[in-house]
Amino acid sequence: MERKQLADLLSAVRAGDCSVDDALARLRELPYEDLGFARIDHHRSLRNGFAEAIFGEGKTTEQVIAIAERMVAAGTNVLVTRLAPDVAEQLRAALPGVEYHPLPRLAVHRTRAVEPEGRGTVLVVSAGTADMPVAEEAALTAELMGNRVERLYDAGVAGIHRLLDRRGRLWEAAVLIVVAGMEGALPSVVGGLVERPVIAVPTSVGYGTHLGGLAALLGMLNTCAAGVVVVNIDNGFGAAAAATRINRGGG
Repeated sequence: MERKQLADLLSAVRAGDCSVDDALARLRELPYEDLGFARIDHHRSLRNGFAEAIFGEGKTTEQVIAIAERMVAAGTNVLVTRLAPDVAEQLRAALPGVEYHPLPRLAVHRTRAVEPEGRGTVLVVSAGTADMPVAEEAALTAELMGNRVERLYDAGVAGIHRLLDRRGRLWEAAVLIVVAGMEGALPSVVGGLVERPVIAVPTSVGYGTHLGGLAALLGMLNTCAAGVVVVNIDNGFGAAAAATRINRGGG
């Protein structure tokens, strides 16, 4: 249940448009719903400001569908990350309205409209085209969480003029998510150009000594640009969640 839904329900009870028994029936699945294999945290939006996401990897098709259906029944928007294409097709067949984005392997069901809020725009910047799957996970997640999102892709340090030509967009953003693989240098460059929060996302893009993203992660953790924070390798979702809290004034 979202905050606005709960506020509307309480207002209806106060106005006499909804009985106490009806309100209790709608609230009976709070704080969580036990499906046996999963306990859905319907209360999370009230605590954190956005609903629980479904991590698609490691779950069976039936589990993904069951969780998504119960979330929709509760009036919650659904976000499924790391979802394989074949599972996505079955989810779309079972739950009309599901949108699947194959590049980031992400599925969305918009049960309710999301109005953009926050202090400004979240700008997602990627170093190279190969970083786009993680960048799009961050961008789409941030949009569903109620942010105004812009994208600036393929602006890595090997052709730094591509970034500097768009530095006005960097300065205008309220929060920046910077996604990079290889040596992970782009967040340091961006962090040295702006006064806004920069969230760095290392990706598992690179050659052998890149070590599956570890080189980029260590490079970002050792940045000399003050104020850059780092999330885990390929974690576009986590970066979007952090950017949302900052953009809402919670950072």
